[in-house]
Amino acid sequence: MSTMTPIDEQVQLRRAVRVVALANLAYFFVEFGVAKHIGSVSLFADSVDFLEDASVNFLIFAAIGWAARTRARVGMLLAGILLAPAIAFLWAAWQKFHAPEPPEPSLLSATGFGALVVNVGCAVVLAKFRHHSGSLTRAAFLSARNDAAANIAIIAAGLLTLLWASVWPDLIVGFGIAIMNADAAKSVWKAARKEHSAAEP
Repeated sequence: MSTMTPIDEQVQLRRAVRVVALANLAYFFVEFGVAKHIGSVSLFADSVDFLEDASVNFLIFAAIGWAARTRARVGMLLAGILLAPAIAFLWAAWQKFHAPEPPEPSLLSATGFGALVVNVGCAVVLAKFRHHSGSLTRAAFLSARNDAAANIAIIAAGLLTLLWASVWPDLIVGFGIAIMNADAAKSVWKAARKEHSAAEP
């Protein structure tokens, strides 16, 4: 039986989200650099997603211990932040249609694999806290979980591009990343609205 107090849980959660935030921020620079180098739409969208994840976790780090209504309001803000990669992807996809060069497949898959390692690690760190503080940690856990699935798709896109020199595998995966983040934003928004209503006097 655990003897951990709510204060102990908050301390552990703050440590966890700080580690996750720093890991996401570090890999954003890696993935964004590779995306620019090889002209990958999916890596570009995923790199913005890493930056978004870092922002989400830094916000959670600051909001732990706040009142339920305040956490719910921050959760609604995070739902909007989750849409950032989808917007970034649309811009990158538009640029790609004007310069339809397929990305370098081995770097695409290798960078996707590195992102998968980071995201699986973050999901494992956050898994035991996913029901703590409602929509805030739900936002972080959903992001890490969805990103791991997206990274597998990026690896597959690299392998397909190796066999078929086309921009479409990269673009299709980019669309998938945008759709997953829109769905995560909807889930977090609904959870935050529910918390806000429950906290009303």
